[in-house]
Amino acid sequence: MRHPLRDLTLVALTTVVVAGLLQAVAPTAAQTSDFRAARLQGARTPDLNGIWQAVNTAHWDLEAHVARPALATAPGPSGDVPAASVLVLGAIGGVPGGQGVVEGGSIPYQAWAAQQRQENFENLLTRDPEVKCFMPGIPRATYQPYPFQIVQSTNLILMIYEYASANRNVYLEDVGPPPVDTWMGHSVGRWEGDTLVIEVTDQVADTWFDRAGNFHSSALRVTERFTPTSPDHMWYEATIEDRDVFSRPWTISMPLYRRQEADVQLTNYKCVEFVEELLYGHLRREQLVKRWEGDLGDRGGRLIVDVTRGPSQ
Repeated sequence: MRHPLRDLTLVALTTVVVAGLLQAVAPTAAQTSDFRAARLQGARTPDLNGIWQAVNTAHWDLEAHVARPALATAPGPSGDVPAASVLVLGAIGGVPGGQGVVEGGSIPYQAWAAQQRQENFENLLTRDPEVKCFMPGIPRATYQPYPFQIVQSTNLILMIYEYASANRNVYLEDVGPPPVDTWMGHSVGRWEGDTLVIEVTDQVADTWFDRAGNFHSSALRVTERFTPTSPDHMWYEATIEDRDVFSRPWTISMPLYRRQEADVQLTNYKCVEFVEELLYGHLRREQLVKRWEGDLGDRGGRLIVDVTRGPSQ
C-alpha cells in the first residue's frame, strides 16, 4: 500500500540532496586547473573546434524556477492553469523546473526594470523575440536547446548557431566599432591562458535572455569566458553589465558539452517561414486559420478554439 505523504517526503529529501551535490560539484568542474587542452595546429592556444551544446533549463528561465503549467497561464480556482492560447498543447506546453544558472540566485534589476520583466513574462507569447524567429543575441544563443559550432583559426573565430542560422565573428584584434547595433552584437576576443575571453557590445535592445521575460537595453555589455575543462567539456561564464537596467553586474555559468555522434553536424533551423502566418496572416484577403477542433477523449472532452484576427494597433 502506498503512502502519498511518505512518497512526497522522499521526493523532497531526494531533491534537496541532489541539489546539494550539484552545488558542490559545479565549482570543482569550473576550477579544474591540471587539465591542458589540445593545442590548435600552428598555435599555442587551445583548439575549441567542434559542435557544442548546453544541457540545462536556462533557455526557459535563467533563475531557479519550479515547473509551470504552460508558457502562458490564466488564474484558476487553486492556481494558474494554461491560457486558451496554449491549452491545446497540454503537457507539451509545460515549462520544466530548473535550478538556475545565475550566481547569487537572482538578477539584480532596478525597481522599474523588475516590473518590466514581470510584464514581459505575462505577455511573452507576443513579446518574446524567439516566438517571431528573431536572432537570439548573446548570451542567449549559447544555451538555447540547439547546438552551435566553433570554427577556429589562428586569427579568427567563427561561431555558427543552428537556430535561425545566426552566427558571429569573434575578432582577435581590435577592428574598431561597428557602424550600427546588430542582433548578435560585436565580438572581440582575447586569450587569458587557456580561457577565451570575448567582449560583446553593440547589441540591439530587442533580444531577451530567456523565455521568462528577462531583458536588457542597448547599453548591454557581455563578457564571456570559455574555459576547456576536459577534452569534451568547457566551462562557460558570461558577466552581464547594463547600467540602464541592472543595479550591478551579474554572472551566469554552466558547462558546455561537445557533441559525440559520428559525423555530427549542424542542421538548418531556418524558422522564418514557420512564423509567416503568425506575423502576416492578418494581411491575407481571407483568413486561413480560423478554428481548431479536437476530441480529447473521455478525460478531456471536445475542445474548440476560435481564432479571430484583426489589424495591428
